[in-house]
Amino acid sequence: MDTASPTVFIVDDDLGVRTALARLVASAGHAVRTFATAEQFLENRQALGPGCLLLDVRLPTVDGLELQRQLREADIDIPIVFMTGFGDIETSVRAIKSGAMDYLVKPVAEETLLLAIEGALAEEARARAARSEKQVLATRCESLTPREAQVMRLVLAGRLNKQIARELGISEKTVKVHRGRVMEKMGVRRVTQLAQFANRLGLDTAAEDQVGASVTASSWLRSGQMQLNGVSARSLADAEANAAPVGARS
Repeated sequence: MDTASPTVFIVDDDLGVRTALARLVASAGHAVRTFATAEQFLENRQALGPGCLLLDVRLPTVDGLELQRQLREADIDIPIVFMTGFGDIETSVRAIKSGAMDYLVKPVAEETLLLAIEGALAEEARARAARSEKQVLATRCESLTPREAQVMRLVLAGRLNKQIARELGISEKTVKVHRGRVMEKMGVRRVTQLAQFANRLGLDTAAEDQVGASVTASSWLRSGQMQLNGVSARSLADAEANAAPVGARS
């Protein structure tokens, strides 16, 4: 996880407004960086670190909404609090629908602005923690052997140990060994936990025609969104009952 302190990035073409906002935000204990244009912010974005964006809607050349669109297309995830002196419903709706945290009309009360910033920074911290956790889970999944990845996929599809053994052409005892290693490597004790982790990784467990096919953990991680709609609570409960002790060895 990026442990750098979050920064409030201010983009406003009015020097007086930028200066006043920077002073207010700094007085609340936050690090601040200011930019006069959207282009200046984009040029520096990759090196700026975590934080939130306090963004004026009306900017020269590239306006606030266009900057929001470009950030989204570049897969740059940063909470945005919009500010404008010319508020209208259509623009505010577009901004919020595109993922803005808030849309404030100038002049903004100091308390209201600081609360919006606190909310944006809290969301950024949550999203950053989720990304870090996902990376840890991906590393664990990458440590699975191809056979362990096969067994994990079939377990998540609701198969019992004897069904997995039959589909893979191995003994039920061997399935239990692989299953125990999967649980140990993924750091879980229950199939329901395993399913939650797989969901966070976006692993596809519903491709019935491929579920028993040769698969590596790396290719599985790239396979797309997880689809657990066909896995019933009953099948997960049955899978739990067939679980091998964590740490089982061949």
